[in-house]
Amino acid sequence: MGPLILLAVGVVALAAGSIVIRSIGTGVRAGRLLASVRPSPVSAALVAVEQGQAPYLRLEGRIDSEADFEDADHRPLVFRRTRLQARRHGRWVDLDDRRETVPFVVREGLDEIGIDAAALDDGLIVLPRESIGTAADVRERVPAELPPATKVRLRIEQVSSVEHAIVLGTPRRARDGRAELTAGTGRPLVLTTLQPEEAMRVIAAGRVRPILAGALLAVGLGLLGLGAGWAALEAVL
Repeated sequence: MGPLILLAVGVVALAAGSIVIRSIGTGVRAGRLLASVRPSPVSAALVAVEQGQAPYLRLEGRIDSEADFEDADHRPLVFRRTRLQARRHGRWVDLDDRRETVPFVVREGLDEIGIDAAALDDGLIVLPRESIGTAADVRERVPAELPPATKVRLRIEQVSSVEHAIVLGTPRRARDGRAELTAGTGRPLVLTTLQPEEAMRVIAAGRVRPILAGALLAVGLGLLGLGAGWAALEAVL
């Protein structure tokens, strides 16, 4: 086995690792931020707004609202996203995306800050409710050209006003004059009602793919290093 073979196999391993990472989804970035940004008190965000600063902060507190709405189980909600999706080319594609939300805040002691729910996208990390079937099962809700055997799923993500949350974002002055947290500085608004470890598992949909991706990337880098060192040694000798 020569150095070129090691280099080639290393490149293939890195490419495979990258593919596995992409298969986990765009929520990976939210997971990285959740793991790397240190917690700050809500008061720090309020001070930043008063001073016209825009740091990216991680806050924790209880969700609260004066205008929540109930789900089918009579839980008070502040946000609900319902998506009908179809499986195409190995990934889920939205066919219908509906949001219901009311103004809500994250409160820590006497301090509170609003959350810009309109900015929530892949940064929302909660335990979803899912039901999976085929296009034939919901023919009246999917495009006519979608093959009947296509896999479809109904995915519901919701946030309750009785939950504790971790929120990452940039504080700003909202149009109504109150302080709120939103996406900013090139980073998304992240909100999870889960503990960080559980949130990571939801993002990765289990532990297999992250471990596999890490192993492939490590092997790829190792083989590239060995191949380069071997090639350099041969050049010297």
